[in-house]
Amino acid sequence: MVELESLLAFFATFVLGSDVVRQIMRWDMAVLRESPWYQEILQEGEKLGREEGLQRERSLILKQLTRRVGTLTPEQLEQVQALSLDQLENLGEALLDFSAAADLEHWLAALNS
Repeated sequence: MVELESLLAFFATFVLGSDVVRQIMRWDMAVLRESPWYQEILQEGEKLGREEGLQRERSLILKQLTRRVGTLTPEQLEQVQALSLDQLENLGEALLDFSAAADLEHWLAALNS
């Protein structure tokens, strides 16, 4: 019965708002935070946040690279797109010393060797 109440309360939040439902159900947020649903939603939100952060970092590095060394080749673009967050951060530091596209080529070659 408790599971059904939780499910109905969940759907009620779409109509009544979460504050009203919490009052009706006498839900304690500390208890809700321990629920498997909350944990799953939290983990998914954290994952989406990490992915969004990685995309922003990648976009910024690509803009900086283009400004520093000119238009990237499709191969270079593909290699930069495939970098992990740590690798992107390292590239962000390294690109400060780049003056030509060859510098990026050397950096990418060193990364793959």
